[in-house]
Amino acid sequence: MQAAHSNPQADFDPQPVLRGPSLLLRPLVAADREALWEVARDRLLWALHPDQTRFESAGFERFFQGSLESGSALVVVDQHTGRVVGSSRYYDCEPAKRELAIGYTFIARDCWGGDVNRELKHLMIEHAAPWADRIWFHVGKGNLRSRRAMEKIGARAEFEGLRPQNGEMIDFIYYALDVSPWLAAQGALNGRD
Repeated sequence: MQAAHSNPQADFDPQPVLRGPSLLLRPLVAADREALWEVARDRLLWALHPDQTRFESAGFERFFQGSLESGSALVVVDQHTGRVVGSSRYYDCEPAKRELAIGYTFIARDCWGGDVNRELKHLMIEHAAPWADRIWFHVGKGNLRSRRAMEKIGARAEFEGLRPQNGEMIDFIYYALDVSPWLAAQGALNGRD
């Protein structure tokens, strides 16, 4: 059941500790640099991504520094192994509209095709649900893998638009997820009303 809406600026924690069946999401700290670099240095991870420099040291450093400075980045840890498998963050928070975005997400290739991305997104959506009515996901137009992943969690493509990426304007698909219907669908899927 969704909590009553409150003042999002006063009570939304953009860097919570979240636990699911398999994942631990916790605030990203500078000490996570090496563990995330081990994941990010896989060139194939970024093959469809608008910023294909993130497997290079300079590209990763720019990404990592931006994540730290955002104050809203989370590291994704496999609870069974203790291994860091990726990161994600909240951004573009619009309290007056009761909207925010989830993105800058990447996970290790050996976690693709399973439940990691779904569990990660579910944890982040559920955390934002008490005060967000709509959650946005910005996916590079050519990133078909991530676009399919958005559809699997119930987000729908709303429109196409340009967003800045490393000094360039890149074509993105804007996916929206309306929180109340999503929560109701999750309850129905889990046998809850």
